[in-house]
Amino acid sequence: MITSESSPSSAPFGLDEQGDLFGVTSDVDPVGAVDVAPDLLNLRHQLPAALRLGTSSWSFPGWAGIVYARRVGEQLLARDGLRAYAKHPLLGAVSVDRSFYAPMTSQEFSRYVDKVPTDFRFVVKAHAAVITPLDRHDKRAMASEPNHFLDSDYAIDRVINPAVAGLGERLGVILFQFSPLSVRYTREPQRFISALGDFLERLPRGPQYAVEIRNREFLTRDYTDALARSGVTHCFNVHPRMPDVLQQADLLGPAASLSGTVVVRWMLHPTQEYQAARERYFPFDRLIDPDPRSRTAIAQLLQRLQTQGNDTIVIANNKAEGSAPLSLLALAREVVARQLSGRVL
Repeated sequence: MITSESSPSSAPFGLDEQGDLFGVTSDVDPVGAVDVAPDLLNLRHQLPAALRLGTSSWSFPGWAGIVYARRVGEQLLARDGLRAYAKHPLLGAVSVDRSFYAPMTSQEFSRYVDKVPTDFRFVVKAHAAVITPLDRHDKRAMASEPNHFLDSDYAIDRVINPAVAGLGERLGVILFQFSPLSVRYTREPQRFISALGDFLERLPRGPQYAVEIRNREFLTRDYTDALARSGVTHCFNVHPRMPDVLQQADLLGPAASLSGTVVVRWMLHPTQEYQAARERYFPFDRLIDPDPRSRTAIAQLLQRLQTQGNDTIVIANNKAEGSAPLSLLALAREVVARQLSGRVL
């Protein structure tokens, strides 16, 4: 059984030393939540109340014994795994990644609501069409696809309104995640930042928005100002293309995170590329490449944000270290250890 002294990579949640499950599966829940050790309940109570931890999606069969009571298929998890996921004491949020690949309806979002407690929060990724520029030199793409890059009307109709109507108070943040942009945008960062600011100003007030970028050229005070004018926060990300999260905070200044809920995404190990990490870490049931440097930087950033009074959501990906829930366990322990020791920046 895991104890608070056990290594997070040595054994999954809810497995004893022989690997036998001791979780209890509900007759109603076709997946079943793993029964966790009591120290994890204590750990959750020691975390800041304004901090929620979660993962990028939830449909990973390899999380059996970590999040789920037993191993079931990916399709069943995608359909019915959220209820079990949300019962885990450390998992108070989740990123809805499927909305990046195709717009979702309010009815689809609403099906999630009765599967999670009232204090659970969703991070909804905006549809890729809004944040992916079409290459103007690719005539085939221009002919086959409408250009919705930074199209506020499309974002309102296909992203924001369905998420707000479907999730209600459980909507945490709508995330506009920009993949690395080409030199056409980076050679004149101010042009992109100005267009982004205009886009954000046209969005309806009320929902919390965040912007994630993968080009360090945009990490300027002009970018910070463009976000702050519309009450939008910067999404701090751990990604090989970006400076670490503390450097991002130093470059942008406090205005990048003062407008509301802040999202921190722990996405990819600094030595890996996305596909290589997926192949190396599958089936995502243990920590293969622990990244203590990134973990400590996130913990220190969370201290800063707590001091500023921000609600914060940390989303971990399996490609960060090998298993997102186990990465969050290690992070939670570091956050609490820093609190108890009185360590500050």
